[in-house]
Amino acid sequence: MPAYKAPLRDIRFLMNEVLDYPAHYKTLSIGENADADTVDMILEGAADYCENVLSPLYQTGDDEGCHFKDGEVTTPKGYKEAYDQFVQGGWQGLSYPEEFGGQGLPMSLNLIKSEMMGTANWSFTMYPGLSMGCMNTIMQFGTDEQKNTYMPHLVAGTWSGTMCLTEPQCGTDLGQVKAKAEPNADGTYKITGTKIFISAGEHDLTENIIHIVLARLPDAPAGTKGISLFIVPKFIPTAEGGVGERNPVTCGSIEHKMGIKASATAVLNFDDAIGYLIGEPNKGLHAMFTFMNTARIGTAVQGLAHAELAFQGALPYAKERMSMRALSGKKDPDKVADAIIHHADVRRMLLTQKAIAEGGRSMIYHAAQIADKMTDALAQGDQAKFDEYDDKLGFYTPILKGFLTELGFEAANHGMQVFGGHGYIKEHGMEQIVRDSRISTLYEGTTGVQALDLIGRKVLLSSKGKVVREYTAEILKFCGVHARNKYMRRFAWDLTKICAQWNALTVRIMLAARKDRDIVSSASVDFLMFSGYAMMAYYWAQQAAVASEKLANGDGKEVPEFYKAKIKTADFYFERLLPRAQGHAESMVNPSKTLTSLASEHFSFDY
Repeated sequence: MPAYKAPLRDIRFLMNEVLDYPAHYKTLSIGENADADTVDMILEGAADYCENVLSPLYQTGDDEGCHFKDGEVTTPKGYKEAYDQFVQGGWQGLSYPEEFGGQGLPMSLNLIKSEMMGTANWSFTMYPGLSMGCMNTIMQFGTDEQKNTYMPHLVAGTWSGTMCLTEPQCGTDLGQVKAKAEPNADGTYKITGTKIFISAGEHDLTENIIHIVLARLPDAPAGTKGISLFIVPKFIPTAEGGVGERNPVTCGSIEHKMGIKASATAVLNFDDAIGYLIGEPNKGLHAMFTFMNTARIGTAVQGLAHAELAFQGALPYAKERMSMRALSGKKDPDKVADAIIHHADVRRMLLTQKAIAEGGRSMIYHAAQIADKMTDALAQGDQAKFDEYDDKLGFYTPILKGFLTELGFEAANHGMQVFGGHGYIKEHGMEQIVRDSRISTLYEGTTGVQALDLIGRKVLLSSKGKVVREYTAEILKFCGVHARNKYMRRFAWDLTKICAQWNALTVRIMLAARKDRDIVSSASVDFLMFSGYAMMAYYWAQQAAVASEKLANGDGKEVPEFYKAKIKTADFYFERLLPRAQGHAESMVNPSKTLTSLASEHFSFDY
């Protein structure tokens, strides 16, 4: 079983050398709290907790799973103790306001902490992870009374939160939500309905669970315009802020899943449960997207996490496992065979994992800076700035979620493949990473849903292609700076070409959609994957630029191999992974008729 080791050198490289987090923090109103010593202490503390507390529970939690009896869920052995340490360490409140007991640090530090936790043990991380979206929703849309009631406990981690959207008859199509909210005379509501697939919906880690629930008021319009959002606690808070009587929210069952078995996925039944309206009536969908954007970026982290963990498991094995001789000659002449790391195809898989993990980390860390600015604008009451950063992050979100989870699953499979038959055996832990990673492409919106959101809503409908033009203009500016650099010239040229192609493809689909409406859907996943490969290329070029500069200036004398490895991995990405984008480019512009011409009744296995 791979034992997780926090990649602090790479994390610090991105924060301090590539993305200049210290300068970024100085632009934030709360950035002064994130001084170098504080950030270093957080990184070291999170690494220690993840390596020594969470990682050892990863496989044992999967073996045991969660226990369900009479509506109660018990988490695997060691989880409660690990969660108590999480609370004692103040980790949940890292990036939340001091007035509610938090540490008032930028959101990006919380995300970096979450990456370490998620890589060490994704199932465990889901319990506190869902609370963040709950807190963000209450912070942005809750009343002062709601904030004062719930935030101190949620920030402390003694209470947790969930997102209750999906119902048996609807998942992505929330216009079909049937849960009802009947008003009471005291201003509360009776919530009735069933929600399914509720991650961390019931467990024994916290004394209360706060559910964020979509439901319909009696006079609500049909469809998505008639959905409201409610706070429904497991236990009603007392006037003193403690835990009061039990609300009629019961867990009917937990799912038996392919992976993330130590994370309880609950069916929740609301039987006239007391709920409190959050935000405006019939505008719950708008408020809910605050939760969803948080959750989707968190799911993108899962793609990175499983690529990193699979790489950490596969690399030592590839160096130790002896099999056959390398085609270029003996590498371990004193042994019966050469280590498989000397075989080019094994290196292909390892480099793919490394490129995905480190490229994905760079993409997410830059998105985290945008989230910092968005949060800061909200705190300052600057709605215009908030909307600007929210739009920018909205373009990133479906790419990060869709692209990185697909590649994270690929990287997990490569990890199992490196082990060969041993990878299929449970004791080595590689098959668990594959099973756990599979859900990441499904929940918080499948890859197809993310793709439609990207091309349909973000690119074509909202911006008429402007968002792509603006992002590629940023890349082209980088290319202009490095066009004369002897080493960077080829990266700059490849990026210039793919930016031009990205814009051309956007326009081509926009024009084709006038006559062929289905092309938006038929092209969507290819467009998302093309966008992801182009975006990751930009971040690998940035890393290569910094690494080559460090070596050229002699700044990398102490750790030259780290910078050399960065450059070689960038070479690999541009030569071996970026060409995949061309297949997506060719596919996306083909007419939709190959998908739509076969009549529904002709889809059959029984002729």
